[in-house]
Amino acid sequence: MSKKFVCLFIAVFFIINSIISFAEEKPSGRDNSEKIIANIDIAPLLFVASPDGRHVAYVAQEGDKQFVVIDGKKGNHYDGIGRAIVFSPDSRRVAYIGITGKKGVVVVDGKEGRQYDNLGYIIFSPDSTHIVYVAQSGNKQFVIIDGKEGIHCDGIGSSLTFSPDSKRFVYSAEIKNKGFVVIDGKEEKHYDVIGSILTFSPDSKRFVYDAQIKNKGFVVIDGKEEKQYDGIASNLIFSPDSNHVAYVAKSGEKLFVVVDGKEEKQYDHIGSELIFSPDGNHVVYQAQSGNKLFVVVDGKEGVHYDGIGISSIIFSPDGKRIAYGAQSGNDRFIVVDGKEGKHYNGLGYPLVFSPDNKHVAYVAQLGKKWLVVIDGKEGKLYDDIGKSTLIFSPDSKHVAYGAQSGNERLVVTDGREGKHYDSVGFSLTFSPDSMHLVYAAQSGKKQFVVVDGKEEKHYDEVLVIGKENVIFDSFDSIHYLATRDKNIYLVEFKIKGN
Repeated sequence: MSKKFVCLFIAVFFIINSIISFAEEKPSGRDNSEKIIANIDIAPLLFVASPDGRHVAYVAQEGDKQFVVIDGKKGNHYDGIGRAIVFSPDSRRVAYIGITGKKGVVVVDGKEGRQYDNLGYIIFSPDSTHIVYVAQSGNKQFVIIDGKEGIHCDGIGSSLTFSPDSKRFVYSAEIKNKGFVVIDGKEEKHYDVIGSILTFSPDSKRFVYDAQIKNKGFVVIDGKEEKQYDGIASNLIFSPDSNHVAYVAKSGEKLFVVVDGKEEKQYDHIGSELIFSPDGNHVVYQAQSGNKLFVVVDGKEGVHYDGIGISSIIFSPDGKRIAYGAQSGNDRFIVVDGKEGKHYNGLGYPLVFSPDNKHVAYVAQLGKKWLVVIDGKEGKLYDDIGKSTLIFSPDSKHVAYGAQSGNERLVVTDGREGKHYDSVGFSLTFSPDSMHLVYAAQSGKKQFVVVDGKEEKHYDEVLVIGKENVIFDSFDSIHYLATRDKNIYLVEFKIKGN
């Protein structure tokens, strides 16, 4: 298989970081169930795996014609295929754009829709029952929902949004230089500008967006216009319980947070992180006054520092604890529940709370080496740590992360080193019952999955499915996609008894 093919699948996959193991690695010797779901004779122009990791689709070309192949089945031939193949969230449906001459059609589940001059933005609803896309005929654009054309407009915004329960749909549009929102098929009030954030509440009952009249910006919540300001920032959010709304507004050169209509203190700058706690009871953000940065929790400023780690602020799962990275001079350190940890030369993000809220782990730099710190206790020094690989098991009793020692990669689990490999995939996964750990690795030119320290069958590539290589179907059943000799395999097996 060509190097181009490898890059399509695992451009990010074999970077320096990764994850690994409970036992000493040995070939497992167990038989895995293999099923060929596609054969690829040439490098595909575009490749996509379904969210559940059981189906694949790609664009191929014969002569001057292109077509989509889904699980080995060829679709109709076109002059070209659009830039995206979209699986539904439940992985049972597929949509893409076929181009013939100057016209395009959306193909959904193998059936062609009407031809249009231009097409884009294909979206399935969260429950996979509805499909929406933007079309253009002449100089008019419109949204098509389940085959039915919406209002013809001069332009359609990029924010097409289903409610979490899939029962409502919203988008922004423009007619004669005026912007407006269309929600559930009905036009809302027209404004000079509609912002890029159109947000349903988690319970799907509420809706919020920002708009502008002349030079004043404001937020519209459940159809009601809030106070006008000199501007509204893009971070406009509902709390997880849907009861609260927060956003950042501008007055002159100052920025401030507004929570449920109540304005908080003005600052020189407010970071892009505006976060509600999981229980919806607290809101946190990063602010700046002069040259100092600090974290604000429920309107109360924390200690002022020279820097706050970008995207470092996290709540514990129960919303009662908070942690973030900070900088004082050249020192970096973690602040947990208001208390500074040991100072280091650098930090790796993200920080991680355990599922039971009791533990916090992070990656730190000491000189030219890196280590993991768990509840203040330092682990072994390595040349590098896979900074996005650090995870707790679901029961909070185990910690795993990827590391680099010289030119070799390994996974460390509860302080124990796994076998060293040429490369280890950045995605490692604990089973739901926390009894098993899986990851992908490479030795020489072969890639394979490692389950509880035991190597499974070798392949040319183990493919990335979303952000994972291996998917747990139950406590002891897994599946993944792999390639060998131009075939794509769906590999399944049970871990039990091994």
